[in-house]
Amino acid sequence: MAKAFGYRLVRIEPRDALGEAHGAIPKGTTVFDDRVPGVVNLDPGLLAALREAATAAADDGVELFVNSGRRSPEYQDRLRRNAVAKYGSEEEAARWVATPERSIHVAGGAADIGPPASAAWLSEHGAAYGLCQIYRNEPWHYELRPEAIEHGCPPMLPDPSHDPRLRH
Repeated sequence: MAKAFGYRLVRIEPRDALGEAHGAIPKGTTVFDDRVPGVVNLDPGLLAALREAATAAADDGVELFVNSGRRSPEYQDRLRRNAVAKYGSEEEAARWVATPERSIHVAGGAADIGPPASAAWLSEHGAAYGLCQIYRNEPWHYELRPEAIEHGCPPMLPDPSHDPRLRH
């Protein structure tokens, strides 16, 4: 804790700051980081598969980092609103970010893996752990598909707007 002139310095966050408690992931977070809510609040099966895959990836000199995991509805809503502002419409934003009511991240069922080399390793080896890339436009987005261990991953959808789970 820093002190200056006899006063304690504190960091004041904006009232609407949505940090780690809501799913923001600090840079450099791995699938083994039990201190980050966005990681430990993932679906237990998904987290176990990610950790098993990460152990194998490490044998190949690859480290799997989590760029995004389980998100609160509030955090997801902020991401959605930012996507609408960036892409100019709800329709275009839906190609990248689901609504809080439909988001697989809010349910704890998806993890975004990085950097690109790590996502590429998972793309090549993930099916052996039941981990599949779901959307062609999001090479970082992985979900658990246990049947992939025996049958391979299902065909990718072009983007989230084509996912029947996310339609209203």
